[in-house]
Amino acid sequence: MTSIPTQDYSIHFNTTGYSKLNELIKNNDYSSIFILVDSNTNANCLTPVLQHIETDIRIEILEIESGEQHKNLDTCASLWSALSELGTDRKSLMINLGGGVVTDLGGFVACCYQRGIDFINIPTTLLSMVDASIGGKNGVDLGLLKNQIGVIKTPKMVIVDTSFLNTLSSREMRSGLAEMIKHGLIANPKHYSDLKNLSKLTLEDLDALIYDSILVKKHIVEQDPTEQNLRKTLNFGHTLGHAIESFYLNKKDQALLHGEAIAIGMILESYLSSKLLNFDTDKLNKIKSQLINTFGHPKINPENYDSIIDLMKHDKKNQNGIIKFVLLKDIGNCAINQEASKELIINSFEFYNN
Repeated sequence: MTSIPTQDYSIHFNTTGYSKLNELIKNNDYSSIFILVDSNTNANCLTPVLQHIETDIRIEILEIESGEQHKNLDTCASLWSALSELGTDRKSLMINLGGGVVTDLGGFVACCYQRGIDFINIPTTLLSMVDASIGGKNGVDLGLLKNQIGVIKTPKMVIVDTSFLNTLSSREMRSGLAEMIKHGLIANPKHYSDLKNLSKLTLEDLDALIYDSILVKKHIVEQDPTEQNLRKTLNFGHTLGHAIESFYLNKKDQALLHGEAIAIGMILESYLSSKLLNFDTDKLNKIKSQLINTFGHPKINPENYDSIIDLMKHDKKNQNGIIKFVLLKDIGNCAINQEASKELIINSFEFYNN
């Protein structure tokens, strides 16, 4: 696959990515290299990456525990302490090897350490390949509040090695498909249509769809890198989805992966779209059917509606305390800064549950 240039960096694929990584290391006279992994990527992904790196520079491995519950300032503090103890200076490079938790948190750690060291992302999950590692958003959660602390700064490069998809469970693969479906719904009807029959996808098909999904996000981010207007459209499904993900985060038997929560959020916000923007009812029902068939149908207890709505009050898109949604006018056409009453939000839960 051909590399994708952005305004500040490039997204490289497979073996080309490692060649570009070695060029970067050779041309920048780094003093040391730190590879951030979690327990999963340490076991499944680190060895092949190390085999591709050609350098005599000191390489140190930093490992964190896997899971969204560890994406917090405590983990950052332990990494900053480790970097300091290992003598990291401003000419060091951090390589974030993992899913969205690792790339979000690792980028934030790199941006803040000594006011910023270079970093690159090597996403290992489908979700991070098409979304989390691209666009320069770095940050951590604050308690149950998703991505409440962070900065926008782009990496030196992103390397998408699709061989790492072989390390994922089917549930993790499905989680990534949610963001790809979102990209189609907000900006590219053909991309959405190509994703409708997921059961018949081959790995070759998936490579092409990953590429197309990255292009959708790249196009949006380049027009609005700091999320003042257009980039907000990437949050379709996330206002309710993030609140649902946060609510269930520490409920072990009910915890949802990011994509599973966003799939529910897209159904709920498609319903709001039908009521507020006259989004076509047939399309609404088809979206609901497709997402439930793909991600399952975990019901939301009515006793939890108020708690989930309360979590939405901290969403970063809100203005003057008013919850703001991204809603669909049509597939491929959406509107930002939309408001919905609590009654209508509760109706969306009922629509999803039934």
